[in-house]
Amino acid sequence: MAEGSKVDLIRLADGESSLWVQVLGRHMPGILPEHDFLDAEIVVTSGFAQGRLDVCLAPDDLDNWAQVLGTLTAGRDAAWMDDECSPAIRFELSGQNDVAVVVVEDMVGSRTSVRFRVRLPDGWAHDHSERLRQVRSAWPQQVVETSPGAYEWRR
Repeated sequence: MAEGSKVDLIRLADGESSLWVQVLGRHMPGILPEHDFLDAEIVVTSGFAQGRLDVCLAPDDLDNWAQVLGTLTAGRDAAWMDDECSPAIRFELSGQNDVAVVVVEDMVGSRTSVRFRVRLPDGWAHDHSERLRQVRSAWPQQVVETSPGAYEWRR
């Protein structure tokens, strides 16, 4: 993937509503330990609201997204980035025709939230696992914490 490319980590859209989380690139390339942090944006559109939030994804956020995908695939509700430091995205499975209620809350910055329904297309979980793989391939982890607060380049 070429430098400067963008990758959609989440892309759910049904013609009426959409949620995109697009990874834009490294937050602080070449700077330890922030080199592995990724700049991203959350974009929400629905018939009623539109919004965009800038976020910084830590490597743990990608691991947590993989767990959230597993939870959703198992048919259970899940939340991502629900740490009170960044915008949170909650997925509530309605059980109705592959429809999810998505809630994006930015209680730290703008203190707003939006709640909307989006239809989950066939194969959405596999598609999003592949999107996660693409993000990790484009921006592999290159920093390792050797002891608390000490970092070096992965060999």
